[in-house]
Amino acid sequence: MEIKRAGTFIITNWEPAEYNKQRSPKVIKIEKSVFSPSERSDGRRILVMTLWPRGVSRDKVDVWMKDLGTPRDLIKRYKSGKMSWKEYAAAYRRSLRGKEELLRSLAKESKKGTVTLLCTEKDPGSCHRSLLKEAIESFQ
Repeated sequence: MEIKRAGTFIITNWEPAEYNKQRSPKVIKIEKSVFSPSERSDGRRILVMTLWPRGVSRDKVDVWMKDLGTPRDLIKRYKSGKMSWKEYAAAYRRSLRGKEELLRSLAKESKKGTVTLLCTEKDPGSCHRSLLKEAIESFQ
């Protein structure tokens, strides 16, 4: 515990447990794919793909939010190289319009504890999960 003197008052960085709970960090993880082994630190594992991935059993995820996955035509164009990441990102963000309630519910969920967004892409930097995380965080 750090103690500082400020005039006649002593200021510490101690806060009651209840207060700390309310200010806990909002954690949204995107580093794992749905094929990664689950760990306790994952918190709630949420699959965010339009289609269920082949070979993945239902017990690998806690929730499937297919409405937050990339629309099929969009992922097809991006994977075939017909659009850049910048174009893909803009199109995916547009696809999230009208889904604010889902984004709010995920923001609320992440305030309670860790949330791990999952899909089949192994590199989160070239995946819609990074864009989705930004969108969710805009509601926090």
